[in-house]
Amino acid sequence: MNIKFDEKGLIPAVVQDATSKEVLTVAYMNEESLQKTIETKETWFYSRSRQELWHKGATSGNTQKVVDIRFDCDQDALVVLVVPAGPACHTGSYSCFSDSLLEEEVANTDNRYEILNLLEATIAQREAERPEGSYTTYLFEKGIDKMLKKIGEEAGEVIIAAKNRDPEELRWEIADLLFHLLVVMREQNLSLDTVLDTLKERHAK
Repeated sequence: MNIKFDEKGLIPAVVQDATSKEVLTVAYMNEESLQKTIETKETWFYSRSRQELWHKGATSGNTQKVVDIRFDCDQDALVVLVVPAGPACHTGSYSCFSDSLLEEEVANTDNRYEILNLLEATIAQREAERPEGSYTTYLFEKGIDKMLKKIGEEAGEVIIAAKNRDPEELRWEIADLLFHLLVVMREQNLSLDTVLDTLKERHAK
């Protein structure tokens, strides 16, 4: 491996949530911060304004556990896959990239399954930011036992709706079950892509 730093000794690092695949932030690393990141398995960067190393979450507690570090074909840019312990942005937001220049166009895309990706990203955001009054925040604060209890309840409701041959009620109960499954997947750091890939493998046989 021959990572190429620029004339200032820096390389851009795109930090991505390993589970939701959301881009959290873009920062810079020098050789020392990259080495510290590899050694500690937490993100370290180089501040161009302060001209010093900084450990993400050192003061806020919002550390980022490193799962993998990938480099591009030119070896002059990095993608750092992480499991975040809180918001990535200094504003308190889950991601520094929360606004869109093409919001209307994105909203009008005809991908009927895009809601699953959006829901996965929203759940990740709720886990990081923990907004007061959010039901998702409540589930994360109560923990895995509460999440599993809700899955059991929703699974039971699906069975009852199907037994009663009530398609209207059934679709709502399935939607609730899917939501709670996605919450548990987030708690377990299991991505939707991984589950869908497994589904493809199993039913391709």
